[in-house]
Amino acid sequence: MGMADVIPGVSGGTIAFICGIYDELIDSLRRCDYTALKLLAKFRIKDAWLHVNGNFLLAVFGGVLISVLSFARLMTHLLDAAPILVWSFFFGLILSAGIYIARQISDWNAARVGLLVMGILFAVAISELRPAQLPEEWWVLSLAGAIAICAMILPGVSGSFLLLMMGLYQTFITALSEFDLVLLASFGIGCVSGLILFSHVLHWLLERFHAATMALLTGFMLGSLKVIWPWKQTLESIQNRHGEWVPVVQENLLPMQYAKVSGADSMWMMALVCLLVGLVLVPMIERIAHQVQR
Repeated sequence: MGMADVIPGVSGGTIAFICGIYDELIDSLRRCDYTALKLLAKFRIKDAWLHVNGNFLLAVFGGVLISVLSFARLMTHLLDAAPILVWSFFFGLILSAGIYIARQISDWNAARVGLLVMGILFAVAISELRPAQLPEEWWVLSLAGAIAICAMILPGVSGSFLLLMMGLYQTFITALSEFDLVLLASFGIGCVSGLILFSHVLHWLLERFHAATMALLTGFMLGSLKVIWPWKQTLESIQNRHGEWVPVVQENLLPMQYAKVSGADSMWMMALVCLLVGLVLVPMIERIAHQVQR
């Protein structure tokens, strides 16, 4: 989940879905509530820990934190060195996950198909947003953290992509690399508050309208495929305050079109291999998850 959240266009929630821990993750986050605070106030630490499913949350977010701190530079390097191969792998991964989750909804009807289409259109609409450049103030980064973390637990909606659209992605990556405590603490406060509040909403939806919510989330995932299509042509760019050029308008191309327009190798054979690895990886992870749960 941590590696996925570093990449704009890929959601950690998608990985949670693939691993079969999504429902437990949302339920555990929802338990970080007033009851947990009362138990802590009475110094009943063990009861509070059990109430919020502390071992599970520690394992998940400990892994996320270690991964983000360890792989932020690596993933940035890979996206610079071999973007087509990275995007191809995640394209296959998300496509396979979307198909797998759609198959779990046994009783499809017109309303759920409509929600699936709505989710696809919503994710595509987000991909059409133009990057802004918000001020790098602590309160702005805190608000951005709350928004990005909500996206993190929504399959198909990438928190990193939303940070990119707010013009704060590079600020966050730089803060991670340089370990800027002020910016990281501001971002962390927003993340924690946003995560707890949004988890209550998601838990309520999954508890009362599980199939419908799953259809909508599947739409988010499938719609996000537009963002991570490997072959793109940048039509318009802007220069941010760091002097870096950020794509504003991009057009998806076929591999042969990409080679003709860019003059670079489309690497379509290697990309196909990476895509197939992503496709195969989902059922493998799902099978392992079922064996572990037994």
